Amino acid sequence: MTTHTITSTETPPSFFKAASYIPPDAIFALTAEYNFDPSPDKVNLGQGTYRNENGQPWVLPSVEKSREILLTEGLNHEYLPILGLQSFRDNATRMALGSDLYERIESRLATCQALSGTGSLHTAGLLLRSCRSPLPKIYIPSPTWSNHHQVFSSLGFICESFPYYNDARKDIDIESYYSALRNADPGSVVILHACAHNPTGCDPSKPQWKELGQIIKEKDLFPLFDAAYLGFNSGNVDEDAFAIRYFVDELALEVGVCLSFAKNMGLYGERTGCLFVITRTEELAMNTQSTLEMLQRSEVSNPPAYGAKIAATILSIPELKALWYKDLVTMSGRIRAMRVALFNSLKKNDAPGNWDHLIRQSGMFGFLGLEKHVVLRLKEEYHIYMAGNSRVSIAGLNERNVEYVGRSIAECLRWYSVVR
Repeated sequence: MTTHTITSTETPPSFFKAASYIPPDAIFALTAEYNFDPSPDKVNLGQGTYRNENGQPWVLPSVEKSREILLTEGLNHEYLPILGLQSFRDNATRMALGSDLYERIESRLATCQALSGTGSLHTAGLLLRSCRSPLPKIYIPSPTWSNHHQVFSSLGFICESFPYYNDARKDIDIESYYSALRNADPGSVVILHACAHNPTGCDPSKPQWKELGQIIKEKDLFPLFDAAYLGFNSGNVDEDAFAIRYFVDELALEVGVCLSFAKNMGLYGERTGCLFVITRTEELAMNTQSTLEMLQRSEVSNPPAYGAKIAATILSIPELKALWYKDLVTMSGRIRAMRVALFNSLKKNDAPGNWDHLIRQSGMFGFLGLEKHVVLRLKEEYHIYMAGNSRVSIAGLNERNVEYVGRSIAECLRWYSVVR
């Protein structure tokens, strides 16, 4: 057997020779383009972050009060426990389930603080991977949040898309949704947007949620809720959490819920999230919790403290919680008003087509239904930035730019109708 010794004049092969170039995340790349654009008329409708009526980031009054309380108490920077801040985990789970249901099933809960919504989903994937062999298939609606496939496929899961949206009707394709679940492999996982579906803004009605839950129960599927917008969608946490509570309480299903407080508390940079799982028995909950602790230790050791302390303070003090509820109404109300304003501007400026779907949608995002070349022209000629599939962040609109956006879309669509 011969060996090759690398001489001093040779360059050793790189450990990273097999690494391939991966294009930047589309939304973050779009934001970078927007930031570089010198136009005074530019409008960013890409990244899903709430902006106030002046187009600026908004620190919620409830968050400001919470920070003041933490400072007066003497904020330190010690490690949290591996599973995170207990008061945050308890109060976040209670918020999502409602006090009555929470108290009835508390012994069957396994909870873990996580790095916002993305981290909650990733931790859920790690848990599912450690508990099931062979790996279950993951069913994901199409379209969906851009990171869903990446999170689960990176963990080795086979991800299968199913139709969620009907482009022709510009509405949820509920019959295809039912059909996909009825034909799903038993024992698989289905990703469910608890409310404010990203990117379409189209959610099932309560009767449709009940039918979906019944199919999931009959097919022995595991429902994993991505709950990034509780309270932010309608302004009412109880309303937005309907599907979660129905699946747990009425259908008695084992359920996973991935919470994020980025949107509904504006804690984007604090990466504040929580994963909780409802199991069948107290023993299963204890075992699952211990597994979550092991997985968390191997991933981040200890989650970040500041955002969790802010959220826990808000959720545990009745006066602060009431103030937060008002903040939710403020944000959701402004978004609804801007949705109507954009609809009215499109109508006033004779934008070709029917725009009723914009009013039917809810939550932070609007799904305009524009072709890619229209989206590109809006960016290049009008400095209006949106996702390539024409998903827009309604929160990026305000009284100063909504008329410009509506008029620009109308002009662009009329121009293409002529050149065709």
